[in-house]
Amino acid sequence: MATTLPPPRHLLSQLLRFAWLQARACAFAVCMFAGMAASTAVPLPLPRYDALLLYAVAVTAVFWGLRLESGREIAAIAGFHVVGLAFELAKVRLGSWSYPEQAWTVLWGVPLYSGFMYAAVGSYIVRAWRLLELSLVDYRARATTAVAIAIYLNFLTHHWLPDFRVLLTVALIAVTWGTWVHFTVGEARYRLPLSLSFLLIGVFLWVAENVSTLFDAWRYPHQAQGWEFVHVAKLGAWALLVTVSFVLVASWHRTRGGAEERVAKVR
Repeated sequence: MATTLPPPRHLLSQLLRFAWLQARACAFAVCMFAGMAASTAVPLPLPRYDALLLYAVAVTAVFWGLRLESGREIAAIAGFHVVGLAFELAKVRLGSWSYPEQAWTVLWGVPLYSGFMYAAVGSYIVRAWRLLELSLVDYRARATTAVAIAIYLNFLTHHWLPDFRVLLTVALIAVTWGTWVHFTVGEARYRLPLSLSFLLIGVFLWVAENVSTLFDAWRYPHQAQGWEFVHVAKLGAWALLVTVSFVLVASWHRTRGGAEERVAKVR
């Protein structure tokens, strides 16, 4: 029996609903971008990176005060700040990128506001999980977490050890093969392969990275003489690195238990 396709008006309506949900999930990231843009145009009484740190703390407080994020969600997102800051400390020391402006709130060359960039990724995943009512089917928690940890470590060790990025990509595809992300838009339920969702988020983060470096949030070596596009290879790097954020959120949801449990059929 042939399947009847929904009318174009319904498809457009669902697409707009999905876009609106995604925009809401990106609220913290949008606020961070707005702060970066404003900080390049508005005179500030203190170094820009310090102002961005205060701004990020204020945005977090507003999100909590307006109940856009719960206290538990903010606590989880704080974990992303710590993980991201540790990553920054290592990568800046290794010369992967730098922060061109001076600031007071700096730890070993890394401004403390930078952790909020990773917190923005965590906020997106946490909010998308709730707003889109995400659930995972056939999610191999231990195997995926092990690969995510290996990916994180490889990004730190490839400066003096062999780069296993290609092998880790194959491993990630293998452990997520058959894993589906189910999500709700309106009254309809859809699904997407987990590995494809990593790639799509990677594309978004690569675009965001180009915008951020345009605002001198940080700078890659090839941008030392002026802004240039971030190499498209970084898209793949983000698609891999986002797995670290994802498994943290997935683990957090799995440990909440009871009626709030969203991960199904974990094996």
